Amino acid sequence: MTLFTALKGILSTGLDTTTFRKTGVQDSQPDVAYYLREHAQTILAGTGIVNLDRYSAPDLVIEIAKTSLLDDLGTKRCLATSRFASMLYEELGVAEYWVVDVQNAQIIAYAIADQGSKRIQESQVLPGLVIAILEEALGCSREINQSQVGAWLLSQFQQQDDY
Repeated sequence: MTLFTALKGILSTGLDTTTFRKTGVQDSQPDVAYYLREHAQTILAGTGIVNLDRYSAPDLVIEIAKTSLLDDLGTKRCLATSRFASMLYEELGVAEYWVVDVQNAQIIAYAIADQGSKRIQESQVLPGLVIAILEEALGCSREINQSQVGAWLLSQFQQQDDY
């Protein structure tokens, strides 16, 4: 994400271990959340709690699923509220929701709109960011170091610009 936004000149602020709070909706604590473009400067990195009654929802949330894949995909119901995880993010106003399946090196991405979600192969909030390229990088990260994966990703993103 950070490489892509930096290369494309897209302002972004990434947050981890952040609680998103909105009146009448269960709190959410995604593994990572991103504010993009004009929203990137409204929330400071390191913010612990974001009041969504006052600020906009993040453009993208990402759940890293090691043992929580079924919950993160919404197949299994969240125990606290009997709501699907994707429904929670829909209620909070998030535009895009990704689940990173660590065991299978897979990224399941959803665009959230019109009171529902649909599976996507290319990011809607970051046009040109193809999910398959990220999955390939995730798979490569098991065999080569982060610097090499980063260099490979940069070359892939730059190749896209050449077309």
